[in-house]
Amino acid sequence: MSDTAPDPQRVREASLEELHRLRLPLPPPDFPLVWEPGDQVELRPGGEIEARAACLNVVLARALGMPPELALQWLAESRLVDRLTPPEWQFVADGAGDEHSFALHIEALFALAWLLGIAMDLDPLLGCAADGLRERLPNLANGESFDAWRRRTLAAPRSAIAAAEQLDLYYCLDWSILEAERRRLPLPGQADSNTVGQRRWALEWAVVFTGLYHGAAPNWEEVDLST
Repeated sequence: MSDTAPDPQRVREASLEELHRLRLPLPPPDFPLVWEPGDQVELRPGGEIEARAACLNVVLARALGMPPELALQWLAESRLVDRLTPPEWQFVADGAGDEHSFALHIEALFALAWLLGIAMDLDPLLGCAADGLRERLPNLANGESFDAWRRRTLAAPRSAIAAAEQLDLYYCLDWSILEAERRRLPLPGQADSNTVGQRRWALEWAVVFTGLYHGAAPNWEEVDLST
């Protein structure tokens, strides 16, 4: 169910205040808003976010050495094989692709967990390990099924408005962190461009806007992080 998105200028002001608190460079005055006044916003269905999180968990397990046959068996038993993207399928099945790039998805998975309400805080100063993320994911080593994980975690997805506000913050953070790295400025906490970019990726995918300037919601591999 969609809601009217919050006032984008008010949300942007709050995002800029947070950047100022973190002592990061501020985006230029003409930095685009993520949405326009009057746009509608909603989250993808909770089951879809859970499935995406479970797939990323398997991808990460493969990056950490899980045998491909066990990974594929778990996905097949969970009826999630068709939820893998083509690059993920190639990596899980054959080990093809950049293992380091897939391992970075731990931060995207953290953002998905936050959206599901099973990670408490998406503070850019903290890494995902600080929130005990691993304990909240399907326990593949113990053979925990997808359905058993869903029953154990009892996800309570965030509101679309809260998710939109978080997306605006990470949209601004993405620019600011990259600018700070370019200028070799000190970074706050555990934040870096990989952390912020991965979390923004998940938020961009999960938060769906409807309005004059928004097209269809992108697939996972279609998320545009270029601006």
